[in-house]
Amino acid sequence: MTTLIVVLVVVVGLALWAVGKYNGLVRLRNAVKNAFSQIDVQLKRRYDLIPNLVETAKGYMKHERETLDAVINARNRAITAEAKAASGPTQPGAIKELQQAEGQLQGAMTRFFALAEAYPDLKANTNFQQLQLELADLENKIAAARRFFNNAAAEYNATRESFPAVLFASAMGFGPQEFFNLEEGERAAVTKAPEVKF
Repeated sequence: MTTLIVVLVVVVGLALWAVGKYNGLVRLRNAVKNAFSQIDVQLKRRYDLIPNLVETAKGYMKHERETLDAVINARNRAITAEAKAASGPTQPGAIKELQQAEGQLQGAMTRFFALAEAYPDLKANTNFQQLQLELADLENKIAAARRFFNNAAAEYNATRESFPAVLFASAMGFGPQEFFNLEEGERAAVTKAPEVKF
């Protein structure tokens, strides 16, 4: 009888421990999803701002139709990738696909702003300047949200890969979480020092 009670206590203890570990992984996975929702909000704001920026530039950059179209096409690809990632940021490949689309968008925006430098009237346009400031502010907010997401993903991955969770996490559907990192071209564009001319 005593042996049966000991075995029962051990089994109940193990079950409670497993439930606690499972619930901890669920909590961390939900934290990752919540962190991505912060990125989601900022990306959508930026995607809404880009057509206004392009529309403002169209009057000045009439001969740069290819560049303007490239920006809009890259934006549309990024919207599609972002929607897929938003529906399942913990799904394998979702964040990587978004990173690639964001890298293409950043490249198109870099070319767009480089060409805008050749149009002094456009650069002097107050609407264009305001949109540029809003875009720069959004980029800072996206960077902060990305750091928050990557911290949540790191905590989730560390818990998932720690013993004993590593023994059952994959079997229970807790796969590794991808980080949302800058692509090399985007990193260079963001870290480039502003040019000062006197």
